[in-house]
Amino acid sequence: MGYSTESLAQVSRVNFGFTNIFPMTGWWQKQIDRADQLALQPGGSSELLAFYAQLLRAQSEIYEFLRSRKDWLPSGDLARDLPVIREALPGLLKTVETYGPETLAADAHAVSQTSDEVVNDMLINHWSNPCDIQFFPKAFLQPYGRWLADTGTESKPKLGDSERCCPFCSGKPQVSFLQSKEANAESGNRDLICGTCLSSWEFRRVVCANCGEERPAKLGYFHTPEYDHVRIEACDTCKHYLKGVDLTRLGFAVPLVDEVAAAPLDVWARAHGYTKIELNLVGL
Repeated sequence: MGYSTESLAQVSRVNFGFTNIFPMTGWWQKQIDRADQLALQPGGSSELLAFYAQLLRAQSEIYEFLRSRKDWLPSGDLARDLPVIREALPGLLKTVETYGPETLAADAHAVSQTSDEVVNDMLINHWSNPCDIQFFPKAFLQPYGRWLADTGTESKPKLGDSERCCPFCSGKPQVSFLQSKEANAESGNRDLICGTCLSSWEFRRVVCANCGEERPAKLGYFHTPEYDHVRIEACDTCKHYLKGVDLTRLGFAVPLVDEVAAAPLDVWARAHGYTKIELNLVGL
């Protein structure tokens, strides 16, 4: 698990220019079902997927907790919304304690014993300055970000304005996917999925999602027959990469989950000197 734990103990709709792949109803269950399915298949990623499936269940419960609140909608200002959303944190921590790797489970217990003031500061700081090695704030705030996007509530603050960042919350892309949006299309359109709010947005196909490099000679694509529908999309200018899931090859794949299942590709990318744009929740 590639996370820093240094401070943990202290601590289909169109909107805003992006497109969510699935309507909100059933979106989380689609992720959970795919993770459960892939976790049963033989391979080195089974344990990661089993944990990720439980984590998705906890995130789904956070989302449903927010969605079911009567007479309440998020403001987009995390500090203002914290009194409500903090009520859902213990469930996530309990899930990680129960199903997570030993070190992460110990960290979850430590966070559960930490003062509200310190935990609130941790969450607010992460929301303002996201860091993909801070597991707990990222895992907890993703459903909040998704609920902001689904309700069309503008995130505050926005971190920047670039086509390579989420047009809703300015988060970094975690994974890309190809899908055919027109029946007669010969190749798929490319979209990116935000690592902060889990929304997706259209992005040019032959462009680095980190630095914007457009020269084909500087862009490489690597995959293996074992993961025929998942590939490494790497840039030799900035030495960053992300994984892409090709839904034109495997239409029932789920990008966030299939990306985790193809963990060996991350090992290959790191061995060849590439850094991932945004780590996923299992630290790859």
